[in-house]
Amino acid sequence: MQCDLGLETTLKLFSVDGLKKVFSVVENEQELSDNSYRIFSLQDEYLATITPVITFLQNKNPTLAHSICDGTYLPEASRFDNLEDMEWAFGSMGIQDKARHLATLYLEDIGDFIKEVVDANFGFSRYAERLSSTATHFAPIDEALQQPNSILMDFLVELLQEKIQAFQPNIVGISVPFPGNLFAALKCGQFIKANFPTIKIVLGGGYANTELRTVADERVFEYLDFISLDDGEAPFQILLEHLEGKRPITELKRIFTMQNGVVCKFDGAKELDVPQRETGTPDYSDLLLHDYLSVIEVVNPMHRLWSDGRWNKLTLAHGCYWGKCSFCDVTLDYIQRYEPLTAEILCDRIEEIIAQTGQTGFHFVDEAAPPALMRDLAIEIIKRKITITWWTNIRFEKSFSADLCRLLKASGCIAVSGGLEVASDRLLELMKKGVTVAQVAQVCDNFTKAGIMVHAYLMYGFPTQTTQETINSLEMVRQLFELGIVQSGFWHRLAMTSHSPIGLEPHVYGVEKIGPDFGGCADNDLWHNDPEGANHDLFGEGLRKSLFNYMHGVCFEFPLQDWFDFDIPDTTISPQFIEFALEMNTDKQPRKHSRILWINPLPKVEFFQDEEGYDMAALTFANKKSSSEIVLDADLGEWLVEILAKATVKTDTIYTFQTLKSDFETATEYSGQAGFGEFEAVFEGELFEGLREFGLLVL
Repeated sequence: MQCDLGLETTLKLFSVDGLKKVFSVVENEQELSDNSYRIFSLQDEYLATITPVITFLQNKNPTLAHSICDGTYLPEASRFDNLEDMEWAFGSMGIQDKARHLATLYLEDIGDFIKEVVDANFGFSRYAERLSSTATHFAPIDEALQQPNSILMDFLVELLQEKIQAFQPNIVGISVPFPGNLFAALKCGQFIKANFPTIKIVLGGGYANTELRTVADERVFEYLDFISLDDGEAPFQILLEHLEGKRPITELKRIFTMQNGVVCKFDGAKELDVPQRETGTPDYSDLLLHDYLSVIEVVNPMHRLWSDGRWNKLTLAHGCYWGKCSFCDVTLDYIQRYEPLTAEILCDRIEEIIAQTGQTGFHFVDEAAPPALMRDLAIEIIKRKITITWWTNIRFEKSFSADLCRLLKASGCIAVSGGLEVASDRLLELMKKGVTVAQVAQVCDNFTKAGIMVHAYLMYGFPTQTTQETINSLEMVRQLFELGIVQSGFWHRLAMTSHSPIGLEPHVYGVEKIGPDFGGCADNDLWHNDPEGANHDLFGEGLRKSLFNYMHGVCFEFPLQDWFDFDIPDTTISPQFIEFALEMNTDKQPRKHSRILWINPLPKVEFFQDEEGYDMAALTFANKKSSSEIVLDADLGEWLVEILAKATVKTDTIYTFQTLKSDFETATEYSGQAGFGEFEAVFEGELFEGLREFGLLVL
């Protein structure tokens, strides 16, 4: 059995009964900020609107959008202060999207009140994140756990108690993907230990995998029994065998626990991890899938996509096929061990999940989805006629040709996100990204022309990065957005981690580690000096403000200096750098083994004689938007129809570019002579140009 206590606690808090308890905390003489006082004075309005708003955000009450948008329904506090400044951002939004954004601001107002009055650790998806983000020492977390419960924590443990009584478990597994999930997980462990001491507690997930690989503080295990690292299938199965008395503790797999009063790691199991092809399809059967909230962040198109609706999660491959980026945790199993699935297995799992959930949206959560597997998956989706909407994370590989992007779009791809990181070829090489700025621009252009949104992860503060390089990167980003080939982005400051090449060998990258001191708990984020680089702290706000405007299509003409309150150098990047990069056609002549694929219906063929008595063929092509006719010599037309039939997704054999060339040049049964002529000239001419517009792809 499984449950999402985070969701259920949120729904319990944001209800009439929950808000009544929140407002009841305020004492008569309690001093409130002006904002919290306003919310408190409007509590009857919040109580009257909370249930309809929550059901609206669950997509169960769509007509409420009209009332929300008329500006008289929702009580408003400080989150609405800048709404007039954002009216221009609503131009392309429908009434449902605008209403979801306003309802999101409404919830954030309530959240601000909760944080000030009820629980300073409150966050919608990140509770007590500050404590867990700097948890090299466990003492601050331990101290916080000893404090009386807030209303929110009371709700959490009440729900936990209900689940335990209903399920009667012998063992409880808690997944902690992020720092903002740790405190609540330990609070659950604390409650179970105090009230159900026979139940064993196992903690795993992304936080454990990156932060707790060297945990040594015994106090952590006052709230847990075991910590499991990396893939959990085999370690959990083996742990169950141990608890059943079938194997000694020394034969556990990647498990931390207490032994004789000391934290010990046991990894003596001989069993390998479960292969990805055998892990099975994710099971969402116990989760309240129809109760998740669909909120909207207007500022960032990709962030809006993340939160607007619920996306089924799948992984195309374990690990990263590149695995070289110097800022990434490439030494850890979740990156290092690359193990792709097949398109057939993935489509089987997609169909199973759709049948189970009724949801056809998918987020493939790979660190970087492999282009070849994305191609095969897209073909299999089209072949099976599966209707899904999907997006994923990529590297800006030159493999993403215009035709591959068109294929991905045809299979349901709507967006990709990838790491441009820093628009500097010197730094990209130092990062070992394996791409150039010009290459990234061309790939982004291919995706955009195919109708796929592009989100760029942007980084500043890389070791030795100079002020000039930061400003030049901003200019590159400005051009990418002005030309419309990137639609979404986010700047983040480099975090040096202990498992990355930079963290392991900082001297190689020109920086020095200065902390923090390891105190027996978390060990991941490192402090460092960058003697050769700029003062990176200065740039964050200017980069953020400029990007906010660029994403909304404005302020491209502003001098870069306008975004900063300190002097910056002029950019040394040509104003047409990206434009020139796009003009460089890097699409090579197709390779011999490139696949020829026809993805639309086969043409209708009519044979006739023209005015001069020649046998002709009229081929009528149709796609979802239009139809077009091509008139050819009858022999060539008949040959072409047969060739297109060989190249459809339904065929079992792959039809290659070399085979197409050979067939064209040796087609004696149609032409009565040795082929139709020189293939290269025809392939680059009007005939094949028209075919490619109507569904011919070279992959």
